[in-house]
Amino acid sequence: MRKNTFARAAMTCAFSLLSVAAAQAQNNDTVKIGVLTDMSGPYSAMGGPGSVVAAKMAVEDCLKAECKGMKIEVLSADNQNKPDVGVTKAREWLDRDKVEAIADLTNSSVALAVQKLIKDKGGIAMYSGPATGVLTTTECAANGFHWMFDTYSQAAGAAAALTRLGNKSWYFVTVDYAFGHSLEKDASDVVKSLGGTVVGSVRHPLNASDFSSFLLQAQASKAQVIGLADGGTDVVNAIKQARSFSVGDKNQRLVALLVFLSDVHALGLEAAQGLVYTDGFYWDYDNDTRAFSKRFEALYKNNKPTMVQAGVYSSVYHFLKARAAAKTSDSKVVAQKMREIPISDVVMRNASIRPDGRVIHDMYLYQVKTPAESKGAWDYLKLLSTIPAQQAFRPMDASCPLVK
Repeated sequence: MRKNTFARAAMTCAFSLLSVAAAQAQNNDTVKIGVLTDMSGPYSAMGGPGSVVAAKMAVEDCLKAECKGMKIEVLSADNQNKPDVGVTKAREWLDRDKVEAIADLTNSSVALAVQKLIKDKGGIAMYSGPATGVLTTTECAANGFHWMFDTYSQAAGAAAALTRLGNKSWYFVTVDYAFGHSLEKDASDVVKSLGGTVVGSVRHPLNASDFSSFLLQAQASKAQVIGLADGGTDVVNAIKQARSFSVGDKNQRLVALLVFLSDVHALGLEAAQGLVYTDGFYWDYDNDTRAFSKRFEALYKNNKPTMVQAGVYSSVYHFLKARAAAKTSDSKVVAQKMREIPISDVVMRNASIRPDGRVIHDMYLYQVKTPAESKGAWDYLKLLSTIPAQQAFRPMDASCPLVK
């Protein structure tokens, strides 16, 4: 009997030692984060290499605080705005490279493909670049977090404000894929809910070069507002060509539903002045954003960060804090820890994670300054109003299985 008792005790001790050793080995492993973005296409200025810089800044900051002693590596890849390319790279990262979290994921179609992948394979995805709201409705995931903005947050800002000001009739020029469709729908719903009407729409391919026929159709509609439901180089080119055709002058207002600071920079104040749009981050908001943006600018071609790049910083930093607290690479445990600990960084204000994975935070309605109003480089925007976190995003939808 004593021998059996001794043997069981020895085995229990051995298993305990193995468990401790396994946990220590796991904690000593390199934490890998992948930034999957558009490196050279129409969305590369708002995300792209700048998102990689932002992720590395988050790693640097966490290593000085919550992540002391951890080994962290940032990988990056170009999704080429193709779902098959993006999901293939994501699967490779998860299976072969043991990447624990994927950030940015600029392009809605790519994001939706990756969301389906992580539901099956695990891992964590943090979406700062895509705009589709489906990520937190029918396709929501316990390990997927929509970080910075979505089509509703953009529509709730600019579309609502302009409709309330009496701009009741709208016509949309929309990029023809999931992102554009979602942006048009959310803006249309807001307009109609406030008593406005949508008189028509036209769709153009991604990365179009000639917008003349689309813009002239919009002009001929006589709508009070021409809403550009696109982004990246598409919205820049559309605005430039609209100015040359005098589309949006006199009795019509040209509104870009999704604009980034990089777009305003590419346009220049002469072309962009007067545009009203919603943003989640602006470098000149307060002392913290100015200090963060100065660091980013020094590291990335003298550019100020967009809200996508700022969102990558915030999401990666939050993931790393949760990973350090969880002391495990188990994505279910880390995802739960991300929901438990508060979001606190230089980017977000009044931020929290809802059960559907939507990160809500204050959004801001800005207007682009005139050349005379600007006091220097990158001084492009003036704040019109703050949209509180609880109002800025779509209410939780029962179509998400995580919503009870």
